[in-house]
Amino acid sequence: MMQLTEQQVLALAPDSGSAANGKKLAQAKNWPTLGRSGRALWGECQGSGKNPYQVRLDLADFASKCSCPSFKFPCKHALGLLLLTASQPALVADASEPDWVSEWLDKRSDAAAKKEAKAQARAEAEVDPVAQQKRLEKRDNRVRDGLTALQVWLEDLVRNGLARLPAEGPAIWEQQAARLIDAQAPGLANRLRSLADLPGTGADWPERLSGEIGKIALALHGFERLDSLPGPLQASLRQHIGFNLKEEEVLANGEVIRDQWQVIGQWIEESDKVRTQRTWLYGLQTRRFAMQLQFAAGLGQSFGTVLPAGTALDAELVFWPGAGSHRAMIKGSAAPLPPPQQSWQAEPISALLNRYAQALAINPWQDRLAGTIAEASPVRHESQWFLRDAQGDSLPLIGGDYWLWLALTGGSSHDIAVEWDGRYLRPLGAYINQVYEPLTERRHA
Repeated sequence: MMQLTEQQVLALAPDSGSAANGKKLAQAKNWPTLGRSGRALWGECQGSGKNPYQVRLDLADFASKCSCPSFKFPCKHALGLLLLTASQPALVADASEPDWVSEWLDKRSDAAAKKEAKAQARAEAEVDPVAQQKRLEKRDNRVRDGLTALQVWLEDLVRNGLARLPAEGPAIWEQQAARLIDAQAPGLANRLRSLADLPGTGADWPERLSGEIGKIALALHGFERLDSLPGPLQASLRQHIGFNLKEEEVLANGEVIRDQWQVIGQWIEESDKVRTQRTWLYGLQTRRFAMQLQFAAGLGQSFGTVLPAGTALDAELVFWPGAGSHRAMIKGSAAPLPPPQQSWQAEPISALLNRYAQALAINPWQDRLAGTIAEASPVRHESQWFLRDAQGDSLPLIGGDYWLWLALTGGSSHDIAVEWDGRYLRPLGAYINQVYEPLTERRHA
């Protein structure tokens, strides 16, 4: 049975307008037909027209399809159906799937199978090794030239001193990032752009900036000696620089792990042009963490796969190559599992820090990792919020107002899902009274 909370459903909305309209539709009078099966949820929503809209949702990944003309996913009707089911589950009885539901589900399964077969066929197809090697060498040489120029620029930057950087503004970083884009090193270009806001921000900005410059310098020296690095670390460094793999390449060649996966938390970063979603999972048997990374252009576009935080699924995940790689994607079709009432993995802060240290030892360009802190609660000291565990250890929380979180937990301790970037913790969610509550910013509440 689907047991999403209202907040989990609203987190799926593409914008606040869709969330508000979905709430208005979450009334039984709007739904003359409702039903569910082990793999789907469906209903007919009566609009202003003669024929009701047919709404269907795949419970494996909460993908939806509606007969309305909206270009938003999920649309307000799908959100309304989910919200109604979350608030009044008794209204949605078990039933046989109508043809318009089962046919859609079967098409989705067939499409997933064809995608895998296509990836496998491409992997097995004959290629011209000489031409392929020439293409690879051409790009490698172009990247090397770009990184050599970056090395000179960084040395000049440090030689001239960091004190002048706050007055320089972001232009110098953007100019160098543009050169890296031309050199086909977009990963380092994005890394450089992210440093533009550091100068002059906080008393310790020189230390933080020096650390980030050091990571970039390490990547430059590593690429110079790429052939001497272990294979997994080579893959991690190449991806860090910007040698991205296509999904079909990962499907054909990546490590495949089947397990029962708990979705422990999710975070969405938004910009003017693209939204980035990080969804963290934990495998019950393998005790392995995975991160699904997705991108969507514009605020109205949906992500390809929907995995609400607090749910669980039985699925095969295929992992990107790399040293201690977390990034993964679902391979084939997933089967929904009953929503967990507690965390499958919880650890003290000290264990999280040990895992982070081990991750950096394997891959020094590791950005972040996730976990669940056992029996923790937010505390405020002076102007900074911290997360404190049962052992009395604490780590700073990323800037924000956490009074709502404190009120939600009643001041008591709970298992808190977090994301750690080496500087701050980002709270993702908590199990409170056996119900998962998202703790990220409630944009659509």
